[in-house]
Amino acid sequence: MTEQIVLDIVRQGLMTVIMVAMPPLLLGLIAGLVMAIFQTVTSIQEPTLAFIPKILAVLLALIAFGPFMLSRLTQFFTHLTSNFSQFMNPGF
Repeated sequence: MTEQIVLDIVRQGLMTVIMVAMPPLLLGLIAGLVMAIFQTVTSIQEPTLAFIPKILAVLLALIAFGPFMLSRLTQFFTHLTSNFSQFMNPGF
C-alpha cells in the first residue's frame, strides 16, 4: 500500500464523516442560535430552555437525512471492501 492510497482513503473517510455529521450539527447550531436570540430578546436566561429545541432539531435531522447519511456510509464501506485486494501489499 503506497502513501498515496493511504492518503486517499483517509481523505475519503474524513469527507464521509463531514458529510454525515453536517446535517444534524448544522440544524442543532441553527436551533441553538434561534433560542439564544429568543432568550436575549425576552430576557429569559434559563439554560435548560435551549436544550429541548436542540435535541428535537438533531432528532428531526436524523430522521430527515438518515437515508442520505446511511447511503454515504454504505458507499464508503462498499468502496473499501470492494477494493480491499488493491490496498494490500503482496510483498508482506
